[in-house]
Amino acid sequence: MEKQTISVAMTKQNTKSPATKPSTKKAAKPLYKRVLLKISGEALMGDLKYGQDQNTIERICRDVKSAMAIGVEVCLVVGGGNIFRGIQGAANGMERASADYMGMLATVLNALAIQNTLEKMGVDTRVLSAINMMQVCEPYIRRRAERHMQRGRVVIFAAGTGNPYFTTDTAAALRANEMGCDLLLKGTQVDGVYSADPKRDKKAKHFAKLSYHEVLVRDLKVMDQSAISLARENQIPIMVFSIHNEDALAQAVCGQGKFTLITDKK
Repeated sequence: MEKQTISVAMTKQNTKSPATKPSTKKAAKPLYKRVLLKISGEALMGDLKYGQDQNTIERICRDVKSAMAIGVEVCLVVGGGNIFRGIQGAANGMERASADYMGMLATVLNALAIQNTLEKMGVDTRVLSAINMMQVCEPYIRRRAERHMQRGRVVIFAAGTGNPYFTTDTAAALRANEMGCDLLLKGTQVDGVYSADPKRDKKAKHFAKLSYHEVLVRDLKVMDQSAISLARENQIPIMVFSIHNEDALAQAVCGQGKFTLITDKK
């Protein structure tokens, strides 16, 4: 009996390992309370040439969940270029307005895919479309979107602005203004804005910070000029970062990682 008692006591003592001590590492604090993330349709393709790569969508959704976990309110605008690009349809002879509407429908497909993945991860999500399609998502109403965000839901804005001749970049700047966002994030294939395409030019210079004016004057291909002008008019900073890095969104809202910040503030 004495040996058994000693054995049990030693087992209990061994369970108290240093690993169970609370971590002294301080979690990074977000610099922004409410943000809008613009994701291009091409970013959802992964290594595919067309369509949606589920592994890529899951990784992006994990990033969104991580940002929510540190107290950031997140809404999204998603493009549709992985399925159909209106401007390419117009270039192939299709009427521009019809081509743009087809592109808007493609964004709804992507929004529903992101919603499904987020909800599987336990994140409450709503898709609001600028084109009414009541059977699959809610119509876009600003006050309704605001209420969803106040209740801690991720809101995905689909179908662009609902009008032809406007890109999803412009829709992102518009929704960021309507939702009172502190930051507009543009998730791209590279980690910021460069003087040239870094994949083709190894000497391309990375810009850590730019003004709206510099982006417009240099004609840097960040977002279309309507989106930049709208953000500039309402003083919403734009952050360009790589959507392909793990936890890139959570790092970006904390001012960490590599990115380009576009603002007139010094």
